[in-house]
Amino acid sequence: MTLFGLEALLDPGVFPVVCGLVGLSFGSFLNVVIYRLPRIMENDWRDQCAELRGETAPARGAFSLAKPRSRCPACGHAITAVENIPVLSWLVLRGKCSACRAPISMRYPAVELLTALLSVAAALRFGATWNAAGALVLIYSLIALAFIDFDTQYLPDSISFPLLWAGLAFNLFGIYAPLASAVVGAMAGYLSLWSVYWLFKLCTGKEGMGYGDFKLLAALGAWFGWQALPLIILLSSVVGAVVGIGLVFLTRRGKDIPIPFGPYLASAGLITLFWGEVLTRTYFNLV
Repeated sequence: MTLFGLEALLDPGVFPVVCGLVGLSFGSFLNVVIYRLPRIMENDWRDQCAELRGETAPARGAFSLAKPRSRCPACGHAITAVENIPVLSWLVLRGKCSACRAPISMRYPAVELLTALLSVAAALRFGATWNAAGALVLIYSLIALAFIDFDTQYLPDSISFPLLWAGLAFNLFGIYAPLASAVVGAMAGYLSLWSVYWLFKLCTGKEGMGYGDFKLLAALGAWFGWQALPLIILLSSVVGAVVGIGLVFLTRRGKDIPIPFGPYLASAGLITLFWGEVLTRTYFNLV
């Protein structure tokens, strides 16, 4: 299903380049989302708690995804437009603030590059189609969720719920899965991890995962249908086990320290996006 208009940009030789540039730019925005959204959520929670206690919420300056301008956390230097060019600015500045020379985390250009590379991969995999447009929506959302969960162990509803509805919207036209399969996938994705959560809690008295994981798997079920859920759960569990064991032995991370599951679900979702049909078919054949 080819997208209409802008034929020159949708040319097979140009479209991956366009998607790569869009990915770089959007990766820069995702860095803002990853850093600011959890803090916006915390401010909202504090204001709600103050209201419940009958107190006046503390006055704060404007803080949103758009305001204030990005600044160096060490010296407060406002980042100029020239200093905010994805990847290139970091390389020119040699990973340091132009004002105080404090180091700038390598994760910023890494997120931008990851977003760009996955955008190019989506363009090459799906071409200039609505499949590619949906893939970009899914890629950007999963990157944001994965890094936010890694940093804070939050999976914001403000991303997970729109992602779920977007999956159902795309599948109204059967782009990734039949609509009935997508609806069942959303329900089964949520209920499967919800059941594991309560079974684990009843057996151990501990919480094995958060509700955000249920919602993320429900969203992936809405995108790929219920048939993909066994593969997604298997992939995320294997990746999570390997990384978790590696963290315990290589970094001496305590076994009782929780490890966020969202990044592994997101990784499994991306693998399913690109190779899901082949892997799911192979999985069911083996079973």
